[in-house]
Amino acid sequence: MLTKQQELYTINKSESLEDFYNRLKINRPEMVIPSLSMVNDMGHFNVFRRSNYCSLTPSPYNRRDFYKISLIIGSGILHYPDKSIEVKERALLFTNPNIPYAWEGISEVQAGYFCLFTENFIHNRNESLRESLLYRINDYPIIDINEDQEHCLSALFAKMMEEMDGEYVHKYDLLRNYVQLIVHEALKIMPSDNIAKPSTAAVRLTSLFIELLERQFPIGSTDHTLTLKTAHDFAGRLSVHVNHLNHAVKEVTGKTTSEHISKRIATEAVALLKHTEWNIAQIAYCLGFEYPANFNIFFKRQMQCTPRFFRK
Repeated sequence: MLTKQQELYTINKSESLEDFYNRLKINRPEMVIPSLSMVNDMGHFNVFRRSNYCSLTPSPYNRRDFYKISLIIGSGILHYPDKSIEVKERALLFTNPNIPYAWEGISEVQAGYFCLFTENFIHNRNESLRESLLYRINDYPIIDINEDQEHCLSALFAKMMEEMDGEYVHKYDLLRNYVQLIVHEALKIMPSDNIAKPSTAAVRLTSLFIELLERQFPIGSTDHTLTLKTAHDFAGRLSVHVNHLNHAVKEVTGKTTSEHISKRIATEAVALLKHTEWNIAQIAYCLGFEYPANFNIFFKRQMQCTPRFFRK
């Protein structure tokens, strides 16, 4: 049983992709850890068989810096901050970076598959995560399935594993489509009246903040500039005190309001550098930076290189 201090630590601690792969390698030393150097730019995706990596030892109780979809064949308990949910025989599980959790296997057989991916892998710059299918099931993470549904989903995961080993030049576009197919299957299985709605004031406020943030993107022309750039700007638009907004967003997502804003601006900066011929001064202006030098400092802090170097 976690003490209150341990619980607070694990809830606020976040497991990175590097942490995740290092943890898998403890029991599977022969595993080759993939390169993570392009995660900020291209995103990351991978898929595994659960039987190779899932044991009866509970997984760490914390947040993850990535999304994960698991086809669970076996029994176990999913531990959340406020409750524990027992899974019997089979289920489809969706987890996201906002909610800490731990999986405790009960049955000796732990079969099925899981895939993991970062946010910038799964959505393109013309579709925010909030608008995506994946967002619609964030509040209803566990879906019970029957044998027929298990076979259908297993086939999709098996195809993803096959593509990961293949040489098809557009395989990651295809993998994105397989993820969307799995989400479609989940939505078909899940009764529409079971889709949970935000249940607390903090969740509702955070949802409004994220929606307001995403509405500003993508930037379609050099005449389009951001109007909401700081936590104070968003608090004013939402008619709440900035401290209240910051507290709600931190409580729900584990990240500050400013971290969300900076990450989203950096994501758009990457897209503009890659997909437009605008000069750096124009991009800086559109993203709310009065001087290109300030944009250079911001970009280097977020991406560990200058915009000019990144574009080259």
